[in-house]
Amino acid sequence: MTMDTTSPGTDIRDRLLDAAGIALDRLPMLHVIFDRVATFSADQLRHFAASPIYFSLSDVASQRFGDVLDPYESNAIAGIFHAPEWDSHVLVGFDRDFVFTMMEVMLGSDGSEPPSDEERNFSNIEMRAVQLVFDQIGKAMQASFALVSNTPFELERLEGRMDFAVIGRRNNQAVVAKFLLQALNRGGEMFIVIPQTVLNPMRQSLARVRVGEASTRDSRWTKQMIGEVQKTSVTLRAILEERPLSLGEIADLEVGDVIELQATPRSRVKLEGNNQGLFWCDIGQAEGSVVLRVDSPVDQEQEFIDDVLAH
Repeated sequence: MTMDTTSPGTDIRDRLLDAAGIALDRLPMLHVIFDRVATFSADQLRHFAASPIYFSLSDVASQRFGDVLDPYESNAIAGIFHAPEWDSHVLVGFDRDFVFTMMEVMLGSDGSEPPSDEERNFSNIEMRAVQLVFDQIGKAMQASFALVSNTPFELERLEGRMDFAVIGRRNNQAVVAKFLLQALNRGGEMFIVIPQTVLNPMRQSLARVRVGEASTRDSRWTKQMIGEVQKTSVTLRAILEERPLSLGEIADLEVGDVIELQATPRSRVKLEGNNQGLFWCDIGQAEGSVVLRVDSPVDQEQEFIDDVLAH
């Protein structure tokens, strides 16, 4: 006869936690980590993409394995990762739209053709390309989870059927994070499934947000975002003077009528963009063309007050 020396209190607590599901609102660090996964995934895959790609975290929830995987049956590819330091496995999945979008991005498509909606098995080329993507996601997860636990994520196999993507019993609790991929005006979904039993020992670390981690920004990502925003086309409009007229006066206007303005060559010109005042300018002439010299920014607050008083 052998005696179980496991602490009864600890055993009961763990069983209750496993059955109840994790209270995600008490683990704010988990959201920080998944946000980092989105950022690092975009960075890792940018080297293989001919067009800009964007990842964003869309949802984090606690569900049973079966409830997570059933909707993806025959519509996704799952990668089974081994996390040695956790002595457990993590599942990462790409839905059909994700796979087709990544294939087009990696092969240099410009997005001019409509997205594929063909219901078919994934080809060998697609499976090989997807394996490369899974490898990069594994690196992104390792870098992200290093905040609380340093472990590599080693890809063991790919599964095209969700009932074969087994990393735990179907009624066991798990945490699932869903991510949106956007590229070429289309996209897809990636999901990460982690057994709750893996996260339970890290609850204390996941319950505390480290100072500065919640606002961590990747400098390369920030630089690219700024660069893309600065490429946006903006139409500027120079206003020499505005004169209010009644609807009756406008209706009486005829070809050849002259509208007198109070403006002179020394009057300042307001430079607007998207109907918003930006700068006051001086008007001049150079090489036969009318030019503007920026003099001072428009006081937005005063403009708002004047507009309210005028109405």
